[in-house]
Amino acid sequence: MRIGLYPGTFDPVTNGHLDIIGRAVKLVDKLVIGVAVNIGKGPLFTLEERVATLERETAHLTKIAQIEVRPFDTLLMYFAREVGAQMIVRGLRAVADFEYEFQMTAMNQQLDREIETVFLMADPRHQAIASRLVKEIAALGGDVHKFVPPGVAEQLLAKLAK
Repeated sequence: MRIGLYPGTFDPVTNGHLDIIGRAVKLVDKLVIGVAVNIGKGPLFTLEERVATLERETAHLTKIAQIEVRPFDTLLMYFAREVGAQMIVRGLRAVADFEYEFQMTAMNQQLDREIETVFLMADPRHQAIASRLVKEIAALGGDVHKFVPPGVAEQLLAKLAK
């Protein structure tokens, strides 16, 4: 069974994330979506909320491949081994992403050469989307419906209204 791992903070999950997930499920038999605890980023949504949102937003893709959404708080490569992943899926939006991902991939290969990293280029419609920017737009009263699914937009607005 080909198992892929798509890690991220997903705070919030965006249309860009969902595009990568939708394409990644075509490459594997099972896709594990690893939701990083990542307290250092100070997430707006709780870990439980992010996991539940991803489960809801990816449910329709289970016809293509198995999908499992799991939180993790360890080194990515340790988590990849734990879930039996042969590949890590990463999305690339721009040159800045490539530079960061290139360095991370090189370090990850030092930890485990058996796990490949596969890069999927962001769809041009989603190249500018970043969770950080979506939160900023929403916090300043902007419309985020172009960047996130409707349910996520509602969650985001409700969270910011508190």
